[in-house]
Amino acid sequence: MAVLPLVLWPDPRLSARAAEVTGFGPEIAALAADMLETMYDAPGRGLAGPQVGAMVRIFVMDCGWKEGAPDPRVMLNPEILSAEGAVMREEGCLSVPGLSVPVTRPDRLVLRWQDLDGAPHEEAFEGFAATCIQHERDHLDGILHLDRADPADRAVALAQLEDRR
Repeated sequence: MAVLPLVLWPDPRLSARAAEVTGFGPEIAALAADMLETMYDAPGRGLAGPQVGAMVRIFVMDCGWKEGAPDPRVMLNPEILSAEGAVMREEGCLSVPGLSVPVTRPDRLVLRWQDLDGAPHEEAFEGFAATCIQHERDHLDGILHLDRADPADRAVALAQLEDRR
């Protein structure tokens, strides 16, 4: 396993749609292991393929490891089947370090995905896990948390980013 370099905003890969995962085997398993190591090292709670330059539909997450025992999840080709409710949370992103913005998202969802062997899964998620899934899945479509922010909050955040450059 290895810690991979993070792709940082404004890299154009963060705005591109990732391709479906079609090969299930040692290469995708190695990528997932490296992504988990990178996420824990960062330290984050989720990480999507494009954030490490892998333009395939994979993300890893572990929503509670900072508060308790690790529970790593690997999700390939995720598809949100339904979503409901609404909650606003401050969201940060490993690809936009040091910048959080309030984002409103559904608070509950049902997700379908494939595991590392290609087997399908379907599960309901709520609360922070639902937010994390939506954030990481957005990366697979080239969408950043900044794109989901209120226009005024987005403008302030982008100005802060420009000031840093």
